[in-house]
Amino acid sequence: MEPVHPIERWHGDGNHDGVDVTSWVSVCPRGLWKVQRKRTTSSTNPSVICPRLGSLCRVRVLLKADTNEQEMSVCEGSDQVSITGVTEFVATPFPRCKMSVVQVPLGDWITLRLGEGQCDVTEACLEGMRAGEKCEILLSPVENAPQPSYGNGTVHATVELQDFTPGKESWEMLPSEKWEWAKLHKERGGVRFRAEDVWGAADSYSKALKLLIPLHGYLIVEANEEHDHEEEEQGNAGTTDERRQLPSVNEFKTIKAELHSNLSLCQLKLNQPEQAKASAAKATQLDPSGAKAWYRLGKACQVVNELEEAKQAFQKLLELQPEMPAALKALKDIANREKESDAQLGLRLSRMFT
Repeated sequence: MEPVHPIERWHGDGNHDGVDVTSWVSVCPRGLWKVQRKRTTSSTNPSVICPRLGSLCRVRVLLKADTNEQEMSVCEGSDQVSITGVTEFVATPFPRCKMSVVQVPLGDWITLRLGEGQCDVTEACLEGMRAGEKCEILLSPVENAPQPSYGNGTVHATVELQDFTPGKESWEMLPSEKWEWAKLHKERGGVRFRAEDVWGAADSYSKALKLLIPLHGYLIVEANEEHDHEEEEQGNAGTTDERRQLPSVNEFKTIKAELHSNLSLCQLKLNQPEQAKASAAKATQLDPSGAKAWYRLGKACQVVNELEEAKQAFQKLLELQPEMPAALKALKDIANREKESDAQLGLRLSRMFT
């Protein structure tokens, strides 16, 4: 759901060399993939509206090798694929597959809810499309991303958007709607992490945190003005209902701290210790009583060899949970590393003066 990067060049099929395309990096269950998109057909619909957050999108994804055959079969059967109506769309349920890149059943018309992050590559394509448009995408792994279950390292496919329901831009959403979306992403992040989809979990936690950015100031203002609005709320049921759906400032901070802490764990597993340290530090600032965040901060500091900060984190953890085995073991490991470092330093100094 991030903005695309500046225009680059298509580098896959020789027939498209030199064609300008938009490109970005998307998250898949087992790594990052670079996506390049080129429109192949434009919509005859004069509307410039594109799918937005919450839109239900009727979409089909085909591998390039299968495109011509599929298009012929559709043309032979009917002029277009008919559907019962945009208001009757229901999201198509399907599981995430670790070895898949596009994350959708290939060749079938399915319905996606934009913003859920079920299939980052496909959703990002749909954000800039209009009903009736088709585009080609070229995907290549970033660094050491694993090979997909199809293709030989590079995936060439087409994405077709038939129709979609209305959605909202982030700035159009009510605070309560953003809060519900954030909770949904947090829950999905936990499901993905337990399924060992660490990249997907990190993406879900990041999406949730992004939605929460504008809410903190809103909640502070609401808390300060709560008494001033008591009489007004009695005559405005809609405003009252909206406020009741929002968390308290303390609940908000707790949830945000948990998101930063969970993101830190993902970043540790993805060998991103600097990012893990920053995320864990934010979690401890928001909720100093969060034992998991202190532990993850200590582990991240250990990895980047900031032993004094690591000691402070584990000592804080022991204040919260005395005699915690993991914290005691970590402190013992740090003490051993410091002894080794002191011994090596002493050896080097002795050689300098002999």
